[in-house]
Amino acid sequence: MSRPFQKIYFLLVLTLLIACQNEDQQVADLIISNATIWTGNDQQPTAQAMAISSDTLIAVGSIESMETYKGNQTKVVDMKGQFITPGFIDSHVHLMMGGNALLSVELRDASTPEEFTKRIADYAKTLKPGEWILEGNWDHTLWGGELPKKEWIDEYTKENPVVLYRLDGHMVLANSAALKAAGIDENTPEVGSGKIIKDAKGFPTGILKGNAMNPVLDAIPPMTPKKKEAALEAAMKYFLSNGVTSVHDVDSLGTYEVADKYNKAGKLAVRIYTIDPIYKWKQLEKLVRKDDNFLKTGGLKGFVDGSLGSHTAAFHRGYTDQPTDKGFFINSREKLYQWISGADKSNAQITVHAIGDDAIHSLLNIYDRVVEENGERDRRLRIEHVQHIAPKDIPRLGDLKVIASMQPYHAIDDGRWAEELIGPERIKTTYAFKSLLDANTTLAFGSDWPVAPAQPLYGIYAAVTRRTLDDKNPNGWVPEQKINVEQALKAYTKNAAFASFEEDIKGTLEVGKLADFVVLDKDILKIDVTTIRDVKVLETYVGGEKVFDLGRN
Repeated sequence: MSRPFQKIYFLLVLTLLIACQNEDQQVADLIISNATIWTGNDQQPTAQAMAISSDTLIAVGSIESMETYKGNQTKVVDMKGQFITPGFIDSHVHLMMGGNALLSVELRDASTPEEFTKRIADYAKTLKPGEWILEGNWDHTLWGGELPKKEWIDEYTKENPVVLYRLDGHMVLANSAALKAAGIDENTPEVGSGKIIKDAKGFPTGILKGNAMNPVLDAIPPMTPKKKEAALEAAMKYFLSNGVTSVHDVDSLGTYEVADKYNKAGKLAVRIYTIDPIYKWKQLEKLVRKDDNFLKTGGLKGFVDGSLGSHTAAFHRGYTDQPTDKGFFINSREKLYQWISGADKSNAQITVHAIGDDAIHSLLNIYDRVVEENGERDRRLRIEHVQHIAPKDIPRLGDLKVIASMQPYHAIDDGRWAEELIGPERIKTTYAFKSLLDANTTLAFGSDWPVAPAQPLYGIYAAVTRRTLDDKNPNGWVPEQKINVEQALKAYTKNAAFASFEEDIKGTLEVGKLADFVVLDKDILKIDVTTIRDVKVLETYVGGEKVFDLGRN
């Protein structure tokens, strides 16, 4: 073949090869360009642009590298340098309770008994006789610590039973109508792992703790499908406005059925991992549920103890303000072991609420025993809260590969008063974020919503500053437990995905994963950390679709 013909032949082959490559090149539906992207991917921590096809990332890199993914129908969005992170994953929410709370009376910031009473009275006027007033999430520490009484609200709620949670969920205020519906009066005996608070004459004040709450909770009518749908819709809107694209729902009010209905109709806007009560493990083992990228099941949750604020968290030593009171176990060690061991054999993921140092220690012992008896595997055991851990137990989480599912907002909330309850020594390892990370523990963050706001940016602020809500700890409460912004971001994204066995599809922005991401108005890796709580979520994307826009909502 002559030289001119060789040249022509070579050019023809090259043209065909380029044509074939272009034909095989995937075309993007959407390109996010000119952004400051924190990917969460250690192999490629930052990027300027992303290409998305359907709901999946097909390219992450420079602005120039996106050119080959452009087609005639590709939409290109210039982010003008805005900061982008993977969609936040809240590892601990009570979805139905939170949705209900958005639709009910809001008491979290009621700072006086008068305001507390007025809000309930005003809300009761909007209801029909017989309708229950629920949730509330009050905080008696805001008005000096006096617990509310049924007499505060009875006058205004004669025709409406009231059961209102303290913000930690381990204490309620019930009015006379609710107590009557539950059969609780001056003759009702105390229950194990619970307490009915009574006045000097022996009459219930309306405050119920721990298992003593169960009779009034059981008396509440089940949520209707319509109410569940309203709660789900309110919750999704709230999550998306805060950049939350996935949640781990530890509710026990039956989220799955309504979420499944919405999912099948293509209306589920937030990805949900539903976690059921562990005592139901035998029944749940027989259920056939199909998981997908929007709705996943397989987790089981139990309780060891209650909360610090209600004196129901279980400690080795008594509370500083009440030395004879060590809190209590909601479920016995033996019962917990039986449930955890049985559920673990069915390959469910186990997560258990433990707050006091005795509760955490006992749970770690059970986990250790179950792993030894049932054999090693990738089970990803979790502890929810891990708030007040004994120093000797910190390395055990890393050794046992137990995930610490924690809520940093609680630290700056409880930090206002926790030392009064457990003293200066025990608070050194309370909300021990840094010590747990140093012990090679996987840290997954969440909110415990509606106990605390489902606002990851506020959670990140809490974890990196530890400045209490009363602004009395400007350098941080227990400052040695601060972590940095990137560590907190990973706990809300990459680690949270790992905590639900979903790290292959989300948690970082890399090729092949879901295009869930959040656009912020500031680069939180560069600004003064004390201003992170003021950063705004501008846009939220789920599967490449914009589902929240601050400018349009």
